[in-house]
Amino acid sequence: MMKKLDVIAYFKNLGVLLVVVFLTSCMQENKDHLTQIFDGETLNGWHTLGGDATYRVENGEIIGTTVANTPNTFLVTDGQYTDFILELDFKTDSVSNSGVQIRSNSHDWYREGMVHGYQVEIDPSKRAWSGGIYDEKRRKWLHPLEGNEAAQKAYKPNDWNHFRIEAIGDTLKTWINGVPASHLVDGMTQEGFIGLQVHSIGKKGKPGVDIKWRNIEFITENLGQYSKASPLPAVTTKNQLTFEEKRTGWNLLWDGKTTEGWRGAKLEEFPKEGWEINNGELSVLASGGGESTAGGDIVTKEMYGNFELKVDFKITEGANSGIKYYVDTELNKGEGSSIGLEYQILDDERHPDAKKGSHEGSRTVASLYDLIKADPNKHMNAIGEWNTAHIVSKDNQVEHWLNGVKVLEYQRGSQEFLTLVEESKYKDWPNFGLLEKGNILLQDHGDLVSFKNIKIKTYE
Repeated sequence: MMKKLDVIAYFKNLGVLLVVVFLTSCMQENKDHLTQIFDGETLNGWHTLGGDATYRVENGEIIGTTVANTPNTFLVTDGQYTDFILELDFKTDSVSNSGVQIRSNSHDWYREGMVHGYQVEIDPSKRAWSGGIYDEKRRKWLHPLEGNEAAQKAYKPNDWNHFRIEAIGDTLKTWINGVPASHLVDGMTQEGFIGLQVHSIGKKGKPGVDIKWRNIEFITENLGQYSKASPLPAVTTKNQLTFEEKRTGWNLLWDGKTTEGWRGAKLEEFPKEGWEINNGELSVLASGGGESTAGGDIVTKEMYGNFELKVDFKITEGANSGIKYYVDTELNKGEGSSIGLEYQILDDERHPDAKKGSHEGSRTVASLYDLIKADPNKHMNAIGEWNTAHIVSKDNQVEHWLNGVKVLEYQRGSQEFLTLVEESKYKDWPNFGLLEKGNILLQDHGDLVSFKNIKIKTYE
């Protein structure tokens, strides 16, 4: 017969056991909200891109190993994902840089399939920016850990570390070992694969080094239930300079709120109608498709010589517009647009101008209007989505880029350029395209087109 104390101890132990069973059951039930992307045993559902570094699975860990004389290598999910919460552990040595790709892509049209997109940095160097957000093969650093001493100290060298990564809407949040690391509002890419990086090691790196990942947990549903608030102030990129742009000398050409720095091409001030500023977007309004018949073109008050210009633009169905440079606003005071070299903006599928021009295709999107056709393999995002125009002009060498890919280049003032001008609609305009400096222009062609993130970098 059990003594009274034994009975009490028995039921206490039984209670503890029941609590443990209950908690274990809850934990197992909580796993039901996870989406499996790693089965713990194989690389099924994953494939490699980029270089020749190797990946394998051992003891529930994905292990990537550095290889000499090869570029960055990525192990990426077969699936594409939009909004999610990702948690995982990682371990590297004291020198091997790595990262976790999120919402990343490898399109055929993008620099021969190069992996590009957001990367949550794994940085074992003294800089200790693990958990910072880098834009792989695009804009570089968006949100490093500069000034975030708590997160920099949270990283444990040569040991297992833990990432929490949230990508919900246009907001990306990261934690390193439970410490808030980055809080970014961007929105450039809404969908892509998850990837693990083995960084290239160059000539001085050590081959045969392992980078490891384990305990990969992934949530894609009911994210509001599991999302965590970040105490960090959000860094936004819309109409702001990124960390990398500030570091390399870029300046905003439009502040995202006012008309400061701009005027009508044929006016002293900004047009009173025909243009609208709303939600950080500068839009030329639809007015029937006429060239400079409503609000008219707008130009920078400043003039520019050697420069790089980046402009995000979004078109509507059948729209026509353009970005002009080396504009002389005194050259045409009559009807039509001001005169300058033009980066064409067009709905190639629906606007008749795509089939016109002095040379076939020279009025399609990203072309040097009426002079040089852009690469026909260019990529234009769908109607209503944002695209990025990039114009580089240094010492008369000019390049047009669309969505991160160069689509044409030419030499201002060369015999080939002069011949093209002579064969075009611009042949009667004196000194066309040869100004040392000129205004930057956004065109009113009577169709609804929007602009944002207008930035410039100047050179001597």
